[in-house]
Amino acid sequence: MQSKEIQNRLGENLKTIRKSHKLTQFELAEAANVSEDTIKSIELSRFWPSEKTLAQISEALEIDIYHLFMPTSETVSGGDDIKAHIKQAVTQNYCEYIESVLREIEKC
Repeated sequence: MQSKEIQNRLGENLKTIRKSHKLTQFELAEAANVSEDTIKSIELSRFWPSEKTLAQISEALEIDIYHLFMPTSETVSGGDDIKAHIKQAVTQNYCEYIESVLREIEKC
């Protein structure tokens, strides 16, 4: 994935998440302690935010930063095969994590 694609996904996801929280760009900017222009520029993929800015935005939205970069049905092209592959990979990683936690618990 190219950096421009990541930047576009960030902008699209930010806009979607902000709207799901029923916030205007101004309201999110105020809550995140950044300028409204910063929010607009990120959503329009004109600006690559710093780690600090991303942290402030995710905190204001009460989400983990990774949600801003995760593929969604709107940002994944290529149809059901790709979506199924992503779902399978996430499920496998989740299962492996759970198994490792259970092994740690058994050691106690």
